[in-house]
Amino acid sequence: MAVTPRHFRRVLPMRALIPNAITVLALCFGLTGVRFAISGEWEKAVAAIIVAGVLDGIDGRIARLLNGASRFGAELDSLSDLTAFGVAPALVVYLWSLEYYPGIGWIFALAHAVACALRLARFNSRLDVDDQPHKRAGFLTGIPAPVGAGLALSPLFVSFWIGPEWLADGRLRFLVSAVVVASTAALMASSLPTYAWSAIRLPPTWRLIALLGVGLFAGALFSEPWITLSILSIVYAATIPMAVRSYARLKRRNASAVPPSAPAASPPVVLH
Repeated sequence: MAVTPRHFRRVLPMRALIPNAITVLALCFGLTGVRFAISGEWEKAVAAIIVAGVLDGIDGRIARLLNGASRFGAELDSLSDLTAFGVAPALVVYLWSLEYYPGIGWIFALAHAVACALRLARFNSRLDVDDQPHKRAGFLTGIPAPVGAGLALSPLFVSFWIGPEWLADGRLRFLVSAVVVASTAALMASSLPTYAWSAIRLPPTWRLIALLGVGLFAGALFSEPWITLSILSIVYAATIPMAVRSYARLKRRNASAVPPSAPAASPPVVLH
């Protein structure tokens, strides 16, 4: 059968295939983390989800760089995020600590997965909406799904760093994980403004310092990954109230800059 130009249009171009392949890799790494958790290899389980987060951070940038962004890629990315950062962390934390009280623990695990799904659904529903006050001001709404996965796994970071002895008691481990998972789920589903790293603009005098900081962070991440990730989780959690205050201050400043509307003109008085 002869190949017509119409058939060529149906072929997925390579520039769109590459970012979609990275998204699928992120999904696979997230599910692989569950496999390691089932076998009790906790560090490998957490590392697999972290790799999924790194891949999720670059697939969109590669798609824009190659001009390969598509609706299919956006939908695939959302499904991958739900699996790798909603379902996988919930199962890992459940198997690590929450199954000490299986019934209640499973509710906390479900809360994380459902909150992640709600956060992604809200994000997708607003893709074509122009009126987004948080986005217009350079903020996000709620914490992103990869960040939520990292915060939910933060008790494991600390356990790998300090040692399993500090959470040897199953009840204490359950309590810590339940509080962290519930808080993370609430933050993902909330409407709180959070900082968007892409909107940060550094003055020229700070650029060399920022590059030095990135280099030091990379070195710390490779030499002491669990200490670095524990500190990073604490620092990010501390920025959430700062972001709320910054957005409120910016909102008040914009409101004060708007001139008050002129009073309505009174009707003319007719003299008889």
